[in-house]
Amino acid sequence: MGELAAPRKRFAIEPAALFGTNCPMDFDQFSHIDTWIFDLDNTLYPPKVRLFDQIEEKMRLFVSDFLDVSLEEADVFRAQYWRSHGTTLAGMMDQHAMPPEAFLHFVHDIDFSPLPHSAELSSLISALPGRKIVYTNGTEPYARQVLQARGLEQNFEAVYGIEHASYRPKPHAEAFAEVFARAAVTPHSAAMFEDDSRNLQVPAGLGMRTVYISPDRVAPDYVDAAHQDLEAFLSQLVAACFSKPSGRLHEAHGHI
Repeated sequence: MGELAAPRKRFAIEPAALFGTNCPMDFDQFSHIDTWIFDLDNTLYPPKVRLFDQIEEKMRLFVSDFLDVSLEEADVFRAQYWRSHGTTLAGMMDQHAMPPEAFLHFVHDIDFSPLPHSAELSSLISALPGRKIVYTNGTEPYARQVLQARGLEQNFEAVYGIEHASYRPKPHAEAFAEVFARAAVTPHSAAMFEDDSRNLQVPAGLGMRTVYISPDRVAPDYVDAAHQDLEAFLSQLVAACFSKPSGRLHEAHGHI
């Protein structure tokens, strides 16, 4: 996958009203992007809806039943595998030969009604030039249900789940390599949005622009931009750089 690129300037976005009519310098690092890759959970919907809490509880139940241990012991296994393997699924497959299909079907059978529909986010994603892709550690069917509930299904030309990476999760380099090959991603003209900073290190090393969507404003050096809310970030990016009728950039002033 190659060595990691040198640390790049990281910035937290300021209110869009502070910018003039031209694309500001901090945003200019996104001026060449023609492929926008979005994580799903807690990225394309706000964490405050706590949708993933349902999945967490179902993972506890499945691991407890599969290993014939208490829920508390299941939590210990899950925490260990999250640290060592990146996900509960990866650890259970590696250490206990657990078939992934039944696990994924069970944990993603949840109530999607807490997800709010967002016409505004759909409009902002549409305003970005080029391709838009979802890449999640969940499954493609689960991701499509989330997108439908959010009113975003028409925004993405492709949705890739963990099954498209041979059930290897982000942040493993092999997972990114397989999905990016399937999607024909050119890293130097792509950007990735994630709520887990671990999942941005490999994309950054490939030359992609990285955006960390999290309340945690202390981001690693390989993160290019950080914001606590995707919709707010895109609103400022689109207003600053992609608001001309042609859908292309205003002339930019300098590069980072």
